[in-house]
Amino acid sequence: MGIDADKQLDIIRTNVAELISEDEILYKLKSKRKLRVKLGIDPSGPEIHLGFSVVLRKLRQFQDLGHTAVMVVGDFTGMIGDPSGVSKTRPKLTKKQVAKNMTKYKQQIFRILDPKRTEFTYNSKWLGALSMYDLVELASKYTVARILERDDFSQRLKDGLPVYMHEILYPLCQGYDSVAIRADVELGGTDQKFNLLVGRELMRESDMEPQVVLMMPILEGTDGVRKMSKSFNNYIGITESPKQMLGKIMSLPDEHIIKYFKLATDAFPHRVEEYRMALEDASMNPRDAKLDLAKTLVRMYHSAQAAQKTAEDFQRVFTQRELPEKIDEYKTTKINNNIIDLLVESKLMSSRSEAKRKVREGAIDIDGVRVDDINYSVALTQPVVLRAGKHKFLRVSKK
Repeated sequence: MGIDADKQLDIIRTNVAELISEDEILYKLKSKRKLRVKLGIDPSGPEIHLGFSVVLRKLRQFQDLGHTAVMVVGDFTGMIGDPSGVSKTRPKLTKKQVAKNMTKYKQQIFRILDPKRTEFTYNSKWLGALSMYDLVELASKYTVARILERDDFSQRLKDGLPVYMHEILYPLCQGYDSVAIRADVELGGTDQKFNLLVGRELMRESDMEPQVVLMMPILEGTDGVRKMSKSFNNYIGITESPKQMLGKIMSLPDEHIIKYFKLATDAFPHRVEEYRMALEDASMNPRDAKLDLAKTLVRMYHSAQAAQKTAEDFQRVFTQRELPEKIDEYKTTKINNNIIDLLVESKLMSSRSEAKRKVREGAIDIDGVRVDDINYSVALTQPVVLRAGKHKFLRVSKK
């Protein structure tokens, strides 16, 4: 390969939360062979959001260095449901749901990954072929005590909530995926650490060189608190319209601007540092930094022309618009509010049916950005101006 092992390592460990271990990956890189870099795909939904793009962008770095991305689609494990970070049993997926989700998933994933260096495989290929004898043999390689050390399991047991046997099998199945594809490296978020380490252990038990585990930081969603997730409705999809993308970015809490620049964009490190210093010494308005962040992301997933036009539209409609001198205020105790609930509770709309109709008609906007989704969640990390029609304005904030 054209880049030596030490230089590759410098690139690979950029923005990484934890790497287990640097010595092991350096040894693999010095072998000068193409590494098989594994990423498990949760097929529970068809949309890719910026939170998941963090690990995909790291995987693309490996591809650019000449290595192979091995995407393991969890069609078998999806029927179990990953228990990581949840307080109750996840719903199981059917094969039909997985197939439907993966059709759109592949279209989106190649906005980030290089198709020529990407392998797709489904873990039902090997997990579905295991006999009862094989399953018992696999289970014998890990203790119940270690499985129950998981925070989500131990917390559930403390709360008197059930932990089912099929959930206990999940990390073993995910770990066995690494054995089946002979992974050199596995990527994931920090919330996947337990599952990733099980893969290392099972590879050792199978007399294989254990995979290196590389974990990326978790990107908080638009509420600024919880991890970006479709379940929390706080996500920014990479296929959302430029206007939707910009509107959501502009609602981010100021303290997450730099983290988004680092993990979700292709901005050069020295440019990100300039933003950090400018925000720190207050020589730059956070709103301007967020607008630059939004333009960068719209350019990445749409085009430079779309980024420029969307930013100009925002500035014209919101920044340069003359708002009424006096705007009524409404305060709520919740940080995350469904748009329909908020319109009704604040008395901007007299009923839920009217609120839904107005949203669908495009008559509602937040800080100058139209909202056309009745399930939209308004994150009140900072006050926003809610407009209904041409003349109804309301400044909404959290108590």
